[in-house]
Amino acid sequence: MSASSGPQSERPTSASEGASPSAEPLAATSAGASGTVDPLRATLTKGEENVDLAEWAGGLPQVGGTAPHVRVGHHWFNLLWLLPIGVLLLLGGIAGAQGLRTLEPVEDFIARWPGTAMDPTPPDQGFPWWLRWQHFFNLFFMMLIIRSGVQVLADHPRLYWNRHSTPDTEWFRFQKPVPKDRVWTAKEDSVRLPGWLGIPGIRHSIGLARWWHFAFDSLWLVNGIVFYILLFSTPQWQRIVPTSWGVIPNAASTALQYMSLDFPANEGWIAYNGLQLLAYFFTVFIAAPLALVTGLMQSPAINNRFRSAGRVLNRQAARSIHYLVLVWILIFIVIHTTMVYITGFLENLNHITTGQDSTAWSGLILYAAWMAIVIAVWLAASPATLKYPRVVQRAGRVMVGPLKGVLEHLDPRPGEYTEKDISPHLWPNGRMPDSAEYAALEANDFRDYRLRIDGLVTRPVELSLADLKGMAYQEQITQHFCIQGWSGVAKWGGVPMRDLMDLVGPLPEAQYVAFYALSSGGPDGGTYYDVHSIEAMHHELTLLAYDMNGETLSVLHGAPLRLRNEVEVGFKMVKWIGAIEFIADFDELGNGQGGYNEDHEFFGYRDPI
Repeated sequence: MSASSGPQSERPTSASEGASPSAEPLAATSAGASGTVDPLRATLTKGEENVDLAEWAGGLPQVGGTAPHVRVGHHWFNLLWLLPIGVLLLLGGIAGAQGLRTLEPVEDFIARWPGTAMDPTPPDQGFPWWLRWQHFFNLFFMMLIIRSGVQVLADHPRLYWNRHSTPDTEWFRFQKPVPKDRVWTAKEDSVRLPGWLGIPGIRHSIGLARWWHFAFDSLWLVNGIVFYILLFSTPQWQRIVPTSWGVIPNAASTALQYMSLDFPANEGWIAYNGLQLLAYFFTVFIAAPLALVTGLMQSPAINNRFRSAGRVLNRQAARSIHYLVLVWILIFIVIHTTMVYITGFLENLNHITTGQDSTAWSGLILYAAWMAIVIAVWLAASPATLKYPRVVQRAGRVMVGPLKGVLEHLDPRPGEYTEKDISPHLWPNGRMPDSAEYAALEANDFRDYRLRIDGLVTRPVELSLADLKGMAYQEQITQHFCIQGWSGVAKWGGVPMRDLMDLVGPLPEAQYVAFYALSSGGPDGGTYYDVHSIEAMHHELTLLAYDMNGETLSVLHGAPLRLRNEVEVGFKMVKWIGAIEFIADFDELGNGQGGYNEDHEFFGYRDPI
């Protein structure tokens, strides 16, 4: 991100330096001497405690997307064709492998490299209890992570390699092309998923999906750390870490034997064959860490803090790699489960359930109990989320809220982006103002607009757009991170929030700042608002923008004023700002969750990731 050189320099005389814009102070209200209460507070509405599909997300129709497509050159390829193509390739591969097995040099190769290097973990090690339990927990956590992750993707069902998310530059999508004959918002681009696949499946339910995703990501991460510690403090690491280059020919031999349907000996109790070893090593030591890193690099707080890494691994590249890791995990699960079933079902189940090298039925019984738990949670997850969304929100806040709070303290710095980095397209979003009052302001080029700043301040004021433009001007080129997944770089110009705070003088008890929009959050009314910590308002990149890319901010993107807080995701950047209120807490605003989307669609108040 980039800020103008020395935002403190070339500054006209401002209220923060002792002078005052041509604004009139507001009279105190019934709140008494401790501050004023903004009248827009009375226009806030409370969200329901469950999900009503008829009204959800402003009555957004529950329509699905298209089949998954991948761009190949200038053409789109329907991935459903991979099913018949895959069957044909599998049949051809089996026939080819069986033909190769008739050749003497090939049989000599297999005899020399049978698949399993017999330099294994001592047989008495087997599969210890901690490994068996962690295997179950990993399965349980990954099931919920995958389903919620697919739901997150459904809110912006396109993947890009460029940071700009410009329509028609994506390489993957399961949504139709963006219409060119009208404004197409990011919210409209979301698609519905079957309830058995996504959590909870309905359109634009990313707030709820993220609670599931981040909560079980956290549990999966803890489970993984414990796994790494126990793995390398026992001989178990020898099972999945190659110790010689012989693993390569052994893996090739194993693949040939499997493909020919003449399977190698199952030595899994003692040691994995070369193909298993490489697959486990890649999954545990490459795919899993890559999933973590690429997930974190989608965070505005982290990406904007570690700027050099953010240029190499921009948000969209990180997002694409993140979902390619998901594809690998799904392929691994399918192949792994299939091989468990066809290479010695009862024996394999006992290995990983009872920890015994036997074909007893006890392994199947324990496996059935485990799977019953997984299936029960699978079936209950979406219905329970729709019935008790506030519980999901509160539980998620308890589990991952502290981590989000830590990330809010990361300090983004200016200087990374230049004008050549500005995106050619920034997705529009949010419900635009449709009141007669706003139409009159727009018709008059906002000359009659007044920004009201009140609440727990010593000098509540109303400022015209001319007043704001008479204060210190700051420009910054920063990347916007929408909660739905898209991103874009723009140059914003306006008034630093720290200067406005110098003007009004927040009282010591003011801990938060509420931004009220001139628009409603949905067709059923209720002013859109969001709350930020007062600490974030002091940051040098926190800005009230009235310019965008060197021009006056358009109505589509938030005129006359919109907030920029570069630590948070996009829905917190309130557009069409009508008033700002300094408050001690946000418990009495709406549902007390910290914003319109938090109240109505169960988003998180803190969303720096």
